[in-house]
Amino acid sequence: MTGSAESSFGQDLKAHQTQSRDFPAMGAGATLQTIVATDCGSTTTKAILIEKVGHTYRQTFRGEAPTTVEAPFEDVTRGVLNAIAEIEELSGRKILDGEKIITPSGRGGDPKVGVDIYISTSSAGGGLQMMVAGVVASMTGESAQRCALGAGAIVMDVLASNDGRLPHEKIERIRSLRPDMILLSGGTDGGTVTHVVEMAEYIAAADPRPRLGMSYNLPLIYAGNKEARERISEILGKKTALTITENLRPVLERENLVPSRNKIHDLFLEHVMAQAPGYKKLIEWAGAPIMPTPAAVGLIMETIAKKQGINLIGVDIGGATTDVFSVFQGIFNRTVSANLGMSYSISNVLAETGLDNIMRWVPFSIDEQDLRNRIKNKMIRPTTVPQTLDELQIEQAIAREALRLALGHHKTLATGLKGVQQERSISDVFEQKGSGDTLVDMLRLDLIVGSGGILSHAPRRVQSMLMMVDAYEPLGVTELAVDSIFMMPHLGVLSTVNEQAATDVFVRDCMIYLGTCIAPIGQGKWGERCVEFSLAFEGGRAPLQETVTFGSLRLVPLGVGEEATITLKPSRQVDVGAGRGESMERKVRGGVVGVLLDARGRPLQLPTEHAARIRGLIDWHKALNLYPFSQA
Repeated sequence: MTGSAESSFGQDLKAHQTQSRDFPAMGAGATLQTIVATDCGSTTTKAILIEKVGHTYRQTFRGEAPTTVEAPFEDVTRGVLNAIAEIEELSGRKILDGEKIITPSGRGGDPKVGVDIYISTSSAGGGLQMMVAGVVASMTGESAQRCALGAGAIVMDVLASNDGRLPHEKIERIRSLRPDMILLSGGTDGGTVTHVVEMAEYIAAADPRPRLGMSYNLPLIYAGNKEARERISEILGKKTALTITENLRPVLERENLVPSRNKIHDLFLEHVMAQAPGYKKLIEWAGAPIMPTPAAVGLIMETIAKKQGINLIGVDIGGATTDVFSVFQGIFNRTVSANLGMSYSISNVLAETGLDNIMRWVPFSIDEQDLRNRIKNKMIRPTTVPQTLDELQIEQAIAREALRLALGHHKTLATGLKGVQQERSISDVFEQKGSGDTLVDMLRLDLIVGSGGILSHAPRRVQSMLMMVDAYEPLGVTELAVDSIFMMPHLGVLSTVNEQAATDVFVRDCMIYLGTCIAPIGQGKWGERCVEFSLAFEGGRAPLQETVTFGSLRLVPLGVGEEATITLKPSRQVDVGAGRGESMERKVRGGVVGVLLDARGRPLQLPTEHAARIRGLIDWHKALNLYPFSQA
């Protein structure tokens, strides 16, 4: 991984670390032996205990409890205490003293009492929900949307002067949505102020109330024409908690998103989270600033990428949203696809990708209406899990499309921008629909990390691997892994306190390495030679030499921690990463699945004829032992 540009999130992190200097466990010299961390999710609060065993840190016990941010409890700390109580019961360590966490450990000389630090992340209450507004929907409206998504928000709506809605419709929409925060942009510096002032008047007329903390003013960030700042202050200064920052689009040809993203992140920590029920108490307990869950996941990925010097893509696919993270050339990006998920948003996946794209991954014939009914049932019964093999295959087919679409969204935002000089020319905006200036270069990608129930809890690990390979179509040589129990948020916030502890647990307990995918670039007639490979194993295992034909998958077992040297000799029109027809030799690492040689061609094209497509899918699934095939 190259480049030394520090991400905007990294800059925020330093500021928040500075705020936390009073905590006894903070600082480079702090020695932590026991750590308890929680992630307060929208439905479940997950707690883990991390202990130093010898010279390394290990995750030893975990507990779960329902999140209690909503009625009847309306106190997030109740769920936290319940989850930690489960750890107490499992570990035999006394961590709680009534409704307080005992810190530091060793009180009364007993090493089984207390912990050295408590840390937490949160997405309880639905995470950060924002409304953005701009003057022109396709210009400043889109810039504001990109800014909010990059800060990890769910964008509830995009308002613009030319969005086709009447003034009273805009006002009613602002009033009814009750977002956590509004981002208002519009106009180039020195240009006309009329339209952005008009948008401010709509917001003032709506007099919006925040979703949490009814007695507080709604946070509003103004990032538009600097000439309008005085008028914006007059209109919104008393009705909102107004923050003014640099213009998102100072001139028509450039975007400047970083200052606004920083403000969004700061206000979420300082204002929105502080109003959620019970959070003030939780903040007092914590030995480091509480982080939004997706921000913490991004931070651990950024930490690992920098520590290992790699480019990576991470994905967290949930019931309602899919978050995608990437680190390329040292630059971190995060996007949230709020309409792509596997339960609450599953119908949106169908609407966005279309029935044919889902059906192409299903290895059997199914009536269109039957498939639609199954998808709708999942949406209205979001906690159900597949009961039959057919249901599992359909759900995993939908997951492929959700992952593919979310990565497509991410590529449009993950562009070559650096720090406060983050800029794009207006022509790039239109080019983003192709490859554009996106940083996401699949040939330079070293690692894909998957998270979320559909990936972390697939019945067979090879299913997780193929879902990500099918959705992302990695090129050349790429490693794949999944998060075992969604521990990344805890480790993200832990990395701000003790990087060694976070990376130790990430490598040893969090990540399940699936193996390596080798995907030659190019296409050819199915059955013809694609690439010849030879694998030289360590430890005396006999070498393997084979030819892989177009349209096939070949899985070679190679265990966790094992390495082999692979030599690839592609056919003339095929590129394995060294150029067309050029041979390549390199080390590959194994995993619980092994080394996957994907000779289906890139870009991946499935047979269009129905029977041929189903035959192809079944052949691939059998080659990988993907599912039980007693009925096939």
